[in-house]
Amino acid sequence: MHYARIKEDLIGGTYPPGTVLLETALSERYGVSRTPVREALGRLQQDGFIERTSRGFLVRRRTPEEILSIYEARISLESTGAGLAAERRTPFDLSRLEHLAELRREARDSAERTAANEDWHRALRVAGHNDIIAGFLDRLDSLLAIYRPAFATTADEDRTVEEHAAIFDAVRDGDAARARSAMAEHLGRMRDLRIQGLAQEGS
Repeated sequence: MHYARIKEDLIGGTYPPGTVLLETALSERYGVSRTPVREALGRLQQDGFIERTSRGFLVRRRTPEEILSIYEARISLESTGAGLAAERRTPFDLSRLEHLAELRREARDSAERTAANEDWHRALRVAGHNDIIAGFLDRLDSLLAIYRPAFATTADEDRTVEEHAAIFDAVRDGDAARARSAMAEHLGRMRDLRIQGLAQEGS
């Protein structure tokens, strides 16, 4: 429970990269003893969210090399998942994807667009009907969520809508090869945006 709460706050931006996490402060914040906090921090370190330093645990900053590695894995897995969705999707899966795409188009702010985008990707993974791939992708999402590019332009957002539509069309048409290719192209662009964000952050 305490692991999940701290992880949720990490992903939600309560503790930005570079933040020092102290057992005493976290114990007070969550109203628990230091033992469950210590256990939660140990798990978060194993999962790659934080690292131990002389000052305590530090929320990790993602390097360009780490982001590239995460995206290599994500592109491989999620492209495979998109291909499976083209082969295995049900009418309900297609209806759910259409509904979530519409929610994203109607989103009024960045937070709503981000939530709708994540829901759409999760629904596509469900449509692939492979729980192992979906589980690995959820973990990769968590590792990337600590760092979100804050500079996405209207053109970037419009491009994402177009790319999602191309993926959906391939899935609806049962074209696995086209679904895999469209997903790889989409995630490749998102990878480049994140690397660009790191470069701007360091300039």
